[in-house]
Amino acid sequence: MEMTYKAEDRQLTIALSGELDHHGAKGLMDAIDRCMEQHLPVKTFLDLRELTFMDSSGIAVVLRAKRRMEALAGTLVVVNIPRQAARVLETAGLSRYIDLV
Repeated sequence: MEMTYKAEDRQLTIALSGELDHHGAKGLMDAIDRCMEQHLPVKTFLDLRELTFMDSSGIAVVLRAKRRMEALAGTLVVVNIPRQAARVLETAGLSRYIDLV
């Protein structure tokens, strides 16, 4: 699991690549938290374009990012979702709470 980010004009784009499973989820959540605390975005895009696999641990990562953005009075949008990851997120019903694009 690899994370890169770009911050500009209080917008943050966090790009994930590789496999998002229980082995890397905790460290990833901590890294996302630190990134958000450092840049204090009003809008964060979580870009999953390069994600090759996601299990239910990905749900926890997305929900934590959503809660962190709510604490910052901002919004989270999940973009470029691969088909397999989309099935995981949709099965969990996250589209009712989070913008999945």
